[in-house]
Amino acid sequence: IGGVEYAVRERGDLLGEVDEARLAAFMKEVFEAEGAPVILYGKKAFRYLLRGYGVSLCRAAEDVSLMKYLADYSGKDDQLSEALQSGGLPEETPAYGVYCLYKKLGGQLQSENLSSLYQDLELPLCYREKIAEITARIYEQAGETFNLNSPAQLGKILFEKLGLPASKKNKKGTYSTGAEVLEKLAGKYAIVADVLECRHFQKLLSTYIDGFKPLIDRDGLVHTTFNQVQTSTGRLSSLNPNLQNIPVRDEEGRELRKLFVARGEGRVLIDADYSQIELRLLAHFSGCKELIEAYGAGKDIHALTASQVFGVPLDKVTPEQRRAAKAVNFGIIYGISDFGLASNLHIPTKQAGEYIRKYFETYSDVKEYMDANVAFAREHGYVTTLLGRKRFIPELRSSNYNIRAFGERAAMNMPLQGSSADIIKIAMIRVAARLREGKFRSQLILQVHDELIIDAFEEEKEQVAQMLQYEMENAVHLQVPLTVEVRCGKSWYETK
Repeated sequence: IGGVEYAVRERGDLLGEVDEARLAAFMKEVFEAEGAPVILYGKKAFRYLLRGYGVSLCRAAEDVSLMKYLADYSGKDDQLSEALQSGGLPEETPAYGVYCLYKKLGGQLQSENLSSLYQDLELPLCYREKIAEITARIYEQAGETFNLNSPAQLGKILFEKLGLPASKKNKKGTYSTGAEVLEKLAGKYAIVADVLECRHFQKLLSTYIDGFKPLIDRDGLVHTTFNQVQTSTGRLSSLNPNLQNIPVRDEEGRELRKLFVARGEGRVLIDADYSQIELRLLAHFSGCKELIEAYGAGKDIHALTASQVFGVPLDKVTPEQRRAAKAVNFGIIYGISDFGLASNLHIPTKQAGEYIRKYFETYSDVKEYMDANVAFAREHGYVTTLLGRKRFIPELRSSNYNIRAFGERAAMNMPLQGSSADIIKIAMIRVAARLREGKFRSQLILQVHDELIIDAFEEEKEQVAQMLQYEMENAVHLQVPLTVEVRCGKSWYETK
């Protein structure tokens, strides 16, 4: 297959020797049929080549260019001729050369523990291909090509040429094309939705694919650095790479978790995650009878809130109402404003304010607790967590309204987020001690906010999972139970 691509892309002189109708028929028969995977060099370019012959690439395909990209650490997008030369393979027999590269690079990826990165991430996702497709679609809608990464050029296209509604120009004389501006237009204008989607894939590519590659050791492992003194809430921070920032809210982002696998054969990842720990801490600190009773009975807190806020029986709560109530529940933790909730739910500000008002009517103890936190911080200059960790909040004394508002939100949230950080640290220490005392070979390898991950041997899996759940759920005792969800899988993706 590499030979066909090579002849068409880089050896144009051979085209005169080929009957194009017969070549198109051959390509259609090969690439649109079911069968074993084909081996290509440059899958994206090959798709475009086939499109010129009216043919689609329907069967599975190995992409040797991606294998080379992962294996040689150069960061270059080599043409086939360059790849053959660097591999010491003859250009005159490109099909054979591509096959030789495939075998050679496949062995290298296997020995360096990079096969999963290729098979589970690069090959199925092909972010570069997706970005190219969306970019082409944007150019078609715009009627011209332009620098999509230039806010000035994008602003002219959207707000001048296409006439989309725009806010005033900024001091530099250009239109704002930030996410907060474009998200308001995305529902009405396809080109804006495409711009946001393109940015999303570019972020995934630059941060998590290209950005992670230099951080992968030769043994195929990444080793993050945890810092204990960089957050105001007591949370650990993760650097080089930041493993606490892997996207989870969309399927494409979650796919990245396929990159992270158990260390070897006979091992699995055990993932344990606190369920709604900050909401449970809110119930504990506020003493709210309704929340304490709901958590004690194991009720669905989001459905219960929806029932109260929207005034409908619990069994009549719709998925949309539950989604809105969930946004309110978690928004309250962060002192969310009417405007902030409206933005999250894409509803009028007045309606969002009504949701918040009804929430505090239902859970009046929560309102009193939040107000008391702010009052305490104003008087003493700080708030504390469950274990007495302090955070000073000088912003509350600022003459600037926005800064004071930030301080109020911090006073409301820090006892909850900080106490969550205290609890997970207690659990980490106890779990590590239990692993040592029990002489387990399994290892605690990662903490992501409310989540702990153990790389476990299969024969220890059940015992370690039970121990992990017990220690996390009993790290502290609150007025409501702490519950932990435990899942196992070969990859981080499989545990979610």
